[in-house]
This record gives sequence, structure tokens and C-alpha cells, in this order.
Amino acid sequence: MGRVSQSSPAAPARRPIRFNAFDMNCVAHQSPGLWRHPADRSWDYNTLDYWVDLAKLLETGGFDGLFIADVLGTYDVYGGTDEAAIRQGAQIPVNDPLLLVSAMAHATEHLGFGITTGTGFEHPYPFARRLSTLDHLTKGRIGWNVVTGYLPSAARNMGSDDQLEHDSRYDHADEYLTVLYKLWEGSWERDAVRRDRAAGIFADPEKVHHIGHHGQHFTVPGIHLSEPSPQGSPVIYQAGASPRGRRFAAANAEAIFVGAPTKAILRDTVSKIREELVTAGRDPCDARIYTLLTIITDETSAAARAKAAEYQRYASEEGSLVFMSGWMGLDLSTYDIDEPIGNVESNAIQSAVAAFQQAAESGEEWRVRDIASWGGIGGMGPVLIGSGDEVAEALQGWVDETDVDGFNLAYAVTPGSFADVITHVVPALERRGVYDRAYTPGTLRHKLFGRGDLLPQNHRGATFRPGGTGSTIDDSVRDRARTAVLTS
Repeated sequence: MGRVSQSSPAAPARRPIRFNAFDMNCVAHQSPGLWRHPADRSWDYNTLDYWVDLAKLLETGGFDGLFIADVLGTYDVYGGTDEAAIRQGAQIPVNDPLLLVSAMAHATEHLGFGITTGTGFEHPYPFARRLSTLDHLTKGRIGWNVVTGYLPSAARNMGSDDQLEHDSRYDHADEYLTVLYKLWEGSWERDAVRRDRAAGIFADPEKVHHIGHHGQHFTVPGIHLSEPSPQGSPVIYQAGASPRGRRFAAANAEAIFVGAPTKAILRDTVSKIREELVTAGRDPCDARIYTLLTIITDETSAAARAKAAEYQRYASEEGSLVFMSGWMGLDLSTYDIDEPIGNVESNAIQSAVAAFQQAAESGEEWRVRDIASWGGIGGMGPVLIGSGDEVAEALQGWVDETDVDGFNLAYAVTPGSFADVITHVVPALERRGVYDRAYTPGTLRHKLFGRGDLLPQNHRGATFRPGGTGSTIDDSVRDRARTAVLTS
């Protein structure tokens, strides 16, 4: 919703429900095969009109933001090639998500933008400038979804044999974030830019610091190239669900995306994240937690179910298995369609296998056919089908029973699935007093938490500000250069 909830002191506070829209700069994002549906516009992904129209639509619904996923490789685990992915348009072709933001921000006033990029294949120094630029251009509405990468094809095309091992990727990402925090938080003091026309001083060099970073993976001695942006560090998004991923998220994330096929699994995941936040010295509510979910809705329950049945006829079993193979790191083409999945260890998203094995409440292990059917619409998340009131009641149940803050809404067809939520579900939630389309003014961070534009003092990134416990400011480079000028 992008706002801070306000409740009457005379009545008990009702927990607000928050929405993000989940999309990707490609055709088949989470629902392979649905691009063939006549109402779907995902094939229009490579035009600005699609993205601007979508952003404007989401803002009418009071969504916190548009979260745009990304990959730098192809899904080539299924069958050992990328042929099925190409045939199904399964997140290939795919374009850069960052280049979409400026146009969408110009067409909207409040909507946030969570952009996915990986830590494995781009040096943090130029990346810091790109994110600061977007934070300036959006007036502080940019967020960064930190991913460490999981597709081996991406690593191969960047000159490596495979991704680093799971936990090693997070160790690398820890230093990546350290460099970024030093640049975003420690290099330029907030009042370094004076714009003093009379004195002829644009910025005070005494308040611009060389970060002097010399680490295991990166050496960055100099200053950040951008002046302080509205938020400094963008809002940090993260989606790690493994124990190591949760520790990383607890130290860095302000919005955490999870996915679980059942309430029981989600409740356990959210509880562990809240505990990790406390362990990291933060409040358990210092990160908004959104779970992946797809909504198919209409004016009546019967109409919604008829719509879902129609969508299912377009779903691609092959496309679903392509995604599941990539997400789980397991070639499902080597299994009979009715074969149990079994206990699988993977260097990809480790939590996926465990989640599917627990998803059948009967206690029976899922088979390949079950996973293909589950992933046909909405990927790894559940699908809610019903009238606006039915879906609203179900959403409240998920929030009440799992302690989740909101939902990362995937689509069956776009923009129709989002438009249906805004038409049918949002009014039902408003009637229940758990949704408010009105936005809080200010940056994305302030909209989410209501406590200002900058990282709070208990966040890891704040320690890298000048004088903080994590600061390693090194102005010796500037001082030596100044001395050389004076003595030459």
C-alpha cells in the first residue's frame, strides 16, 4: 500500500495488508504458457507503453511497489539444454529491468520500484552510481532486490564454470554490500553539497571521503561518484530463505520476499526471519515480509472459478517443469511424470525442495506431476480463487495465521490479473478496514515505515556513516594529492 497505517485510538488496530506487483521484463514470468491467452499483454514487455500503463494502474490500487525480477542466464537444467525454455518463452528473452524505472517514475508520484540485480557479475563501484542515479530520478522511490544468483548458465557466460557454493555466494555478497554501504552512507556527508554561488563552491571536499576499502573480493579506495540521494542507500529487498540467506536478510533487508505453498510452512519461515532480525540487533518488524501469491478473482465465485479453469487450459506443463528444474537445480526431465521427487540436495534454491515435500497435507510426498501442475500458474506460490470478498477473507487468514505483512502478487495474465485485484479485492479489503489506497508522502522507505528517508541507526548500513563503527574512511589519497599540488 505504500503508507503507514493510521488507526483510531478507541479501536484495536487492525493489521494492514500490503501489496507488491511481481513482474519481469520478459514474456513468461511465473505462469508459462499464459502468454498465449488473448487477454495477456506480456508479449508487449519490450515497450515503454506496457510498463508505464502498468505502473499507473498499480498506483490507482495503492500498491507499495512494482517488484521486477531478473536473471542473467537461461533455464537450461531441464533436459540439459535451454531449448525448452526458449520454446516456452520461460524468462527468455529477457531485458534489463533498471532501464524501465525512469519512465515509470515520471508517470507516477508514489509507486515504489524494487529492481533485481545480482552481486556476482558486476563490480559494486559502477553499480552504486546507477542506483544512486535512480534514487535521484525517482525522488527516493527505488529499492534494490539483492540476489546472489542461482543459474549456472549465468556463471558460465560470465567466465566461470558454475556459481559459487550457496553459502560462499552470501559471503561474497556480504562484502559487496559493505562496499556499497561505504559508498552510499560513508563517502559523502549529507550536507557535503553546498551549491554556494558566492563562494564558488559546489561541494565541500572536507565532507567527501575516500572509503579506502581493501577486501577479499574488492578494492575500492576512492569516493562515491554521486552526491547523496534522497534515501542514501536504496530500500534493500532480499529473498533468501535458507538459513544463510535469512542471516543475510536479517542484517540487510528492509523488505523480504518469501514463497511457501502452505500457511504452516510460511508461518515457520516468517517466525525464523523475525527471530533472525532480533539476533541482528533489529526490531522483528524492521523488515516488511511479503509472500508470493497469485489471485484469480471476479465479481462472483463462479465467475472467478470459470476464469481460473480457462487460464489453466493455457498453462504449459513443459514450461512449468523448466522453471521448477531451474529453481530446484534438478533435471525433472529425468524423472517419470508420476515418480516421487525424493530427497534432493541442490546448489540452487535449497528451500524449494523441502517446501514441496511438505506441501501435501496428507503427508504424501509430491510427484513430478504435482509439481508441474502447481507451477503452471503462479510459480511456487499458492493461487487464491474467488470473489473479491472471498479472496479478502482468505488474505486476512494468511496474515493472521502466519504473521506475514503482505503479498508479492504474481499474475496469470497481465495487466488483467492486477486490474482484477484492484477492481474486486482492494475494495473488499477497504471495507474490512485493512487496506488504504492513500499514500504517505515521501520516499519509499518512509512510505514503508513512517520514520524518515534514511536507514535507521540500528541497520548495518548506518554503521558505515562517518564516525560509525563500520566506517573505514581513508582521506589519505586526497591529502597526498593536495600536498603534491601545494609543493609542485
